[in-house]
Formats: sequence, structure tokens, C-alpha cells
Amino acid sequence: MTFLQLFWSFFQIGLFSFGGGYAALPLIQAQVVEHHHWLTMAQLTDLTTISQMTPGPIAINASTFVGMQIAGPLGAVAATAGCVLPSCLIVSLLAWIYRRWQKVTAIQGALDGLRPAIVALIAGAGLDMLLTALWGEGGFVPAFPDPVALVLFLAAFIVLRRWKPDPVMVMLGAGVIGMAAYLLLGADCT
Repeated sequence: MTFLQLFWSFFQIGLFSFGGGYAALPLIQAQVVEHHHWLTMAQLTDLTTISQMTPGPIAINASTFVGMQIAGPLGAVAATAGCVLPSCLIVSLLAWIYRRWQKVTAIQGALDGLRPAIVALIAGAGLDMLLTALWGEGGFVPAFPDPVALVLFLAAFIVLRRWKPDPVMVMLGAGVIGMAAYLLLGADCT
């Protein structure tokens, strides 16, 4: 039953996550953390970080990692297949429709209307991840955030905005510096 649940959960995510992997993050969170309680928000944040660092689309990587975490290799196959299948079906249908009616302004209007919703989904997922990174599993509370996480976030943000290096290198650097800082401070790295 777990394989079917993984397939169906990620089929829904693949079906409704317009806008790419970042737009899928709130849907993955809703299914994996809130509905099925397969992972905690902290575990999902860690998996999302790994998904961003590995080659391939974030949603597919996340589905593979979640499936592997929940039910091993067959769970990874079930979750990944569920995530990919709707896109294959929808893209095939849309390609046929677009080729046939690409000059219709209603089609262009619908695509233009999706853009603000996608931006809102990405911003919401980013905010949830930021709050979890800075304040832990409970999200924002009226207390000080984790100082190491806050300094790393601000430093990475400034470096990315000012010098525009490869984001993977910034993530690797932040990971190494964070691990060293937590080890020196004697804090828990998990």
C-alpha cells in the first residue's frame, strides 16, 4: 500500500505543480509532511537541499529521495514515476494543443495568468524553508534565530547578489562553514 500511496501522492504533486520544482515544494510539503507525516519539516528541508545540489529537476530529485527514505529503492521508483507521469501526459497534450491553436489569444492569456501564481508558490516555499532554517521546526517564534544560520544566510545572500558565483559552490561553502561553526560551538549539527 505504501508504494501506491507514494505513487498517488507524487502523481498529484506532478499534476498540480505548474512552474517547475520550486513551485512543487509547497505541494510536496503538504503531502509528505502535513498529510502523510512521512517526514518532518526539518527532514524535508534537508532533502530539498540535497535535491538542489544533485543534477536534475528538484521535484523529481525530491520525489526520488522521499520515496527512498520511506520505502527503499522501489519506493523511489514509485514516487518518481508518480511525479513524472502527469508531466509527460500534460506536455504531450499541450504540445498538440499549442501547435494547433497557438495564435489564439485566450491561450496566451491563460499562460500569462499563471505567472503571478507561480511566483507566489515559490515565495511561499522559500519563506517556509527560511523560517525552518533560522528558527527550527516550529517556524518563526518571538525569539532570536539561530545565529550561525542567520549569518550564513546573510553572507550567502550578499555573495550571490554581489558577485554572482556558481550557487552550488556557495551551498558547498556554506555547508562546510556551517559544519565547522557548529562543531566549534559544540552545537548539534542535525
